[in-house]
Amino acid sequence: MTTLTTLPPTLYLSAPDMVRLIQRKGLAACLRGVADRIAQDFKRWPEFDKSPRVACHSADGVIELMPIADAHEFAFKYVNGHPKNTQAGLPTVMAFGVLADVATGAPRVLSELTLVTAIRTAAMSALAAKTLARPGSRVMALIGNGAQSEFQALAFKELVGIKELRLFDTDGAATAKLVANLVGTGLSIQVCSSVAQAVRGADIVTTVTADKTNATILTPEMLEPGMHVNGVGGDCPGKTELHPGVLSAAQVFVEFEPQSRIEGDIQQMPADFPVTELWQVLVGQHAGRRSAADITVFDSVGFALEDYSALCFMRDAALELGIGSAVDLIVQTADPKNLFSALQQEAAASTERAQTLAISG
Repeated sequence: MTTLTTLPPTLYLSAPDMVRLIQRKGLAACLRGVADRIAQDFKRWPEFDKSPRVACHSADGVIELMPIADAHEFAFKYVNGHPKNTQAGLPTVMAFGVLADVATGAPRVLSELTLVTAIRTAAMSALAAKTLARPGSRVMALIGNGAQSEFQALAFKELVGIKELRLFDTDGAATAKLVANLVGTGLSIQVCSSVAQAVRGADIVTTVTADKTNATILTPEMLEPGMHVNGVGGDCPGKTELHPGVLSAAQVFVEFEPQSRIEGDIQQMPADFPVTELWQVLVGQHAGRRSAADITVFDSVGFALEDYSALCFMRDAALELGIGSAVDLIVQTADPKNLFSALQQEAAASTERAQTLAISG
């Protein structure tokens, strides 16, 4: 009898698995846990092999692969961004991801990441604001009330202490959806008729719009001393949310500068426009906010290290809760140098099954 080579199991976390995991852990606990894991991993920034994501753009959207690795684990995320998808009943963003052993290349986790991406994006936004915004910030304007907005609102409530939300979206139905979904959260909500009304008096402004255009949602005259801006929606070439004057008036922080220069709001600025990577603030290498009157901007495009952190958190939670299943993702053979034998083994097994059926018949 032949013995197959032994591969470590691949944990599969399906979409229903992930829903169950988040419900059992609690969304607030997942937001806090992912934010904490991102902070820990950003503090060991030099340990990671980093590169900008690989993107394939079309007239309708973008499909991306986002890889990263440390000495032990490799991760990647497949993700798309297609703003017109909702007209066909499809999500704008869909994602899945993999964790693998660096030593062998064996895949260890295959996971749903659409929900997880929403959680990690919100967790990253809240972590940046907690690091850069004025202490005691309690009022946030949330511009763009689509699929990401509930996660942003709840992350800022749980991690930053936001108590009042001012909402605006060009689509009134999106705002109505957000308001309905936030009932019972304890947040005070004001629906606004314009961006200018929403941001007036806000401590924090978060822009998270989907339209892939060079927009100027936030303009310099809307800025107020001490304001912190999270620009979340500008995340690919040709897609911006902040007027260049907003960036010029602020201290600007980014995730991974080589990627942000291509995809972030700073794509509008000269190549030598000064920015600071957020990890440098987290480890104390660079000051964040210097005074209460400073205007700070986090130009967020989403970076693979955040997905690595989120995957690791969800993997650990799944193992803790006993959620997920093992999947045979890689062919196994008695001789790892003889891949062709897998076909022979299956042919032999099929013959044996047929003979068994004939005898039993």
